[in-house]
Amino acid sequence: MQVRTRFAPSPTGYMHIGNVRTAIFAWLYAKATKGKFILRIEDTDLERSREECIQVILDGFEWLGIEYDEGPYYQTERMARYKALIQQMLDEDKAYRCYCSKERLDKLRQCQLEQKAKPQYDRKCRDLKERLDCPFVVRFCNPKEGSVIVHDLIHGEVEFQNSELDDLIIARGDGSPTYNFCVVVDDMDMGVTHVIRGDDHLNNTPRQINIFEALGAKPPAFAHVPMILGSDGKRLSKRHGAVGLREFRDEGYLPQALINYLVRLGWSHGDQEIFSREEMIELFNLDHLNKAPAAINSEKLLWLNQHYIKELKPEIVGKELKWQMDKLGIDMTKGPDLREVVMAQAERCKTLKEMAEKSRYFYEDFEQYNEKAARKNLKPETANVLEQIMQKLEALKKWQPEPIHKVIIDTAETLGLKLGKVAQPIRVAITGGTISPPIDITLTLIGKERVLARLQKAIERCGRGVARGV
Repeated sequence: MQVRTRFAPSPTGYMHIGNVRTAIFAWLYAKATKGKFILRIEDTDLERSREECIQVILDGFEWLGIEYDEGPYYQTERMARYKALIQQMLDEDKAYRCYCSKERLDKLRQCQLEQKAKPQYDRKCRDLKERLDCPFVVRFCNPKEGSVIVHDLIHGEVEFQNSELDDLIIARGDGSPTYNFCVVVDDMDMGVTHVIRGDDHLNNTPRQINIFEALGAKPPAFAHVPMILGSDGKRLSKRHGAVGLREFRDEGYLPQALINYLVRLGWSHGDQEIFSREEMIELFNLDHLNKAPAAINSEKLLWLNQHYIKELKPEIVGKELKWQMDKLGIDMTKGPDLREVVMAQAERCKTLKEMAEKSRYFYEDFEQYNEKAARKNLKPETANVLEQIMQKLEALKKWQPEPIHKVIIDTAETLGLKLGKVAQPIRVAITGGTISPPIDITLTLIGKERVLARLQKAIERCGRGVARGV
């Protein structure tokens, strides 16, 4: 038997990080078992489904590098199939028309609550044979006796009494099918063998198993993944920070880091923390998924992100850095190759958003200095240091780190100054602040013309407007 897993999001909102982790688990299990991974868009909620949410899902998969083997399938394109099977179930007396009004159902529910009974439909229309000329929904004839045992691959055996399960609605008053019915038909038709999803769906599983059996189909194996919690142990929400996939990209996380982090958030392989994509596929199994919820640890994610910034090839990181630079509106046509920026900044930045913000001066002139840094480093007596540096740099034939470094060292020795007393004023002059990669690399990346112009501007700031002899 070939393993077939699926990820089936509803395009009614942003792609939550918990959904993303579930998708990764389903994808990895298919890859680890040489099976197939299916993407299905559950868009039957016509009022709430939005085209832009579908695009967010597709873009998210592309960004993460998760390739699906089949799909995307859309439930809205399968309506004829659902309606045919609903009619079949009506013909076989496995479903029935329910004519109860909303007012009756509300009153029934209120009475059950007052009697401290579990609210559920009383099956008033289940044995009704005549057809009435009034609106109706279609309900599934759930078995009245016995139990359903879910053999969950994470939680073990979970038993549900059929007496506790409702005759759920499988077609609304307008004829449109409902979630629990559609998902069964899709999994049956698409040959899904393993359903890996959040444990908030566990209570739906016995109902779905009963529908599978009513349709004469074998239910898939189920694995219900515990939810992700915030750092305070409560259900993850926006108050904890980023929770949507797009937000993590906006904040400057690499897809490789996010996948690695989410895989380890509920799954383990010994004490190993860092996994290549190939290792994840080779080692992943459902046996090592935890039953308990896992909590977000933002510091660990930052640590992993910086690890990947430093270890991945600069061109891979540079692709994501470009996305961040574009967001900031930075024109990169005149400036260094992004690969060189990555190599220069990797040790200093935990996110690509931070790297982009700290790399603007490689491409654009800044309007203002950090005032505290300027007061300390761009004083009248500093002008002479900057003038000598500028003259020597202007004479350089090769604009490379080694000769630039030699100019700075020689100037410091000539003036009898410590290296920091020369390098830091240069840094403030050309970047506007006190933090940058090594000064020789920084000057190399900014480029000769810009460096000389910025040194001249800094000299003028020092109060000694010495014209360049060019």
